[in-house]
Parts: sequence; C-alpha cells; structure tokens
Amino acid sequence: MSLVNDSLDKPRLAVIFGGRSSEHGVSCLTAREILAVIDRDRYHVVPIGITRDGAWVHETAEWDGVPAGTLPSVRDDRPPFAWEGLRDIDVAFPVLHGPWGEDGTIQGLLEMADVRYVGAGVLASAVSMDKPFTKTVFSAAGLPQLPYVTIRPWEWKQERSKVEDRIRALGLPVFVKPARAGSSSGVMMVDSWDVLETAVLTAREFDPKVIVESAARGKRELECAVIQRPTGKPTASVVGEITVAEESEHEFYDFEAKYLDGTSSNVVPADISVTLSERIRAYAVQAFEAVGCEGLARVDFFLTDDGLVINEINTMPGFTPYSMFPRLWEASGVRYADLVDRLIQLGLQRDKGLR
Repeated sequence: MSLVNDSLDKPRLAVIFGGRSSEHGVSCLTAREILAVIDRDRYHVVPIGITRDGAWVHETAEWDGVPAGTLPSVRDDRPPFAWEGLRDIDVAFPVLHGPWGEDGTIQGLLEMADVRYVGAGVLASAVSMDKPFTKTVFSAAGLPQLPYVTIRPWEWKQERSKVEDRIRALGLPVFVKPARAGSSSGVMMVDSWDVLETAVLTAREFDPKVIVESAARGKRELECAVIQRPTGKPTASVVGEITVAEESEHEFYDFEAKYLDGTSSNVVPADISVTLSERIRAYAVQAFEAVGCEGLARVDFFLTDDGLVINEINTMPGFTPYSMFPRLWEASGVRYADLVDRLIQLGLQRDKGLR
C-alpha cells in the first residue's frame, strides 16, 4: 500500500494507535473518535495501527462490530507498514497510551525520522509517564502532593523489610500502582497490610517498578485540561470532576469504571468555588510547564480533607466517549472537531530538532 499523496496541497497526517501496552483498546477507541472528525478535504489521512505484539500495519480503525463492554484491537492481518514510510508523513498524531507510546519511545522514533508530531516531546513524555519522576519534578516546582514510596525491582527482592517499613509509615489505606501505566491498570487499594504483597505483585504484572501512595481522605477527583496556544503559551480549560456511582462495586475510578461498565460520570464544570477553580487552572499550567510539556495534557487533582493536591499529568489523554479531556474543552467553548484540528495544526507548526 502506497503512502504517495495524490493531493500534494494537503498535509499527510498519520494517526498512530494501538500499541503494546495494556491500554491498547483505549488507544483504539481514541483513534476511532479522532479519525471520524478529521476533515479529509484538509488532510491526507494515513491510519497506522500497532498490534499488541508490536507489528505496524495499515489499519482502517473501523470497529462497528465490537460488542458492548469490550474494547477494539488492531488486526494483525492488515498489510504491513514499513517504518521508512514515516519519512513521507508531514505530521503524526500518536494517540498511544501507556508504555511504548506515551513514554517517549514513539516520540524518539519520530524525532529520528525528522517527522513533526502532536503532543509532548521525548523528555516530557518519559517524565510524565513515570509517576515517581513526575513527583520529583512537581516537588521541585512547589506543587502540593500526597506522600508516597517508590519500590524499585531490586528493592522488593533484596530489601523487602525496609521497603515495607517505609510503606507502613504512610498509614492505611494506600494505593499501590505500576509506576509507568495509565487508565488505572494494575491499581489496587490496600486497607489491610495482609494484602500488600498481593497488591505489589499485581502492579508488577504491568511494571517492575511500583509506587505506593497515601490515600486521600475525603477526596474529590478534579481534572483540568491544558493546550498550547500557537504562541507556545499554554492555557487551561474549566475544571471537571470524576464521580463513581454509589451503587457500583468499584472502590475507586478503575479501568472498568472508566471504559467498560459506565458506572463513572464526568461533571463539567465541577461544582467548586471560583477561587478553587482558578487555583487548579493555575496549578495545571504550572505542572504542564514544569515537565516541559507541548501540545496538550490533562492534569489530575485530589481535593482532600487537608486541601488540594496534584495527582498526575497525562500527556496523551483519551478522546473516547467517556473521556474528560474533550469534554472539558467543549465546556470551555472548543468543539471536539475543532480541538482535534487545533492539535494537528500545533503539530504542523512545531519546529523539528531541538526546541
């Protein structure tokens, strides 16, 4: 299959999705939504899928027959895509979530191929994907956070008692998470030390490095979206709130609540004071700049009994029907299709090489 553009006045846009991470299906949902609104009169679109095994293929991103409660997947029987073909691309939109996509790896490949792309660069992507490193940067920027403990692979094997002492000092309950995963994959809430080992082993199925965080008491989950202006200065959306239905079986906003069973909902804008909203918006921009982000991000916060704390930054947030990022911008006056186009234009305008 040729990538030759039969309309040379239109930029060649590659939408790259799928990937090897546990968020493969979420990436496919994001791609489906984005591809549906791209103006084909303005762009020559090249959908590129990455299978769960890492093979690159020419995809269509049409999954009309996917049953409810399941997620689509890139098909491995599609024609192969050669990486050399990236050199024919004017701008790439890598809507990959998690490791091997959102962590600087695909960004590095695109930099090597001298291809412009949408979103954060190599360093910002890598730092934002790795929760302990993100927290280090946030701490240096003076952003308030919850206490946490990082468990490196060798520590759990060789210094387990010391690690457990540090974790116990956090007090119960705690959340145990893979250090470099998203969509709440592998996350467990621990309210008894008897299940700590199980939680750590569950997280290690997704990442050998694990982070344990104090649970926020009386928390509300608040989120704010950030996008770059053409001038380079970021701007923040209105603030939204994530809620999980009281009658649901989910103890927190986990993978199933986010994408599969519809027990979560987004309240946009959040029912908070103007003062708190402006503080969150300012913190979101501060976090965006602290990690050196580009293009777009979603910044997540907890409002606890002790005050506001930042949770994490997501450099390639989802665009699924349940996703907060597009809903926040819609409430801020930017339609979904316009938001996608604005991001593509930012990618086309970015400088190549060192920035």
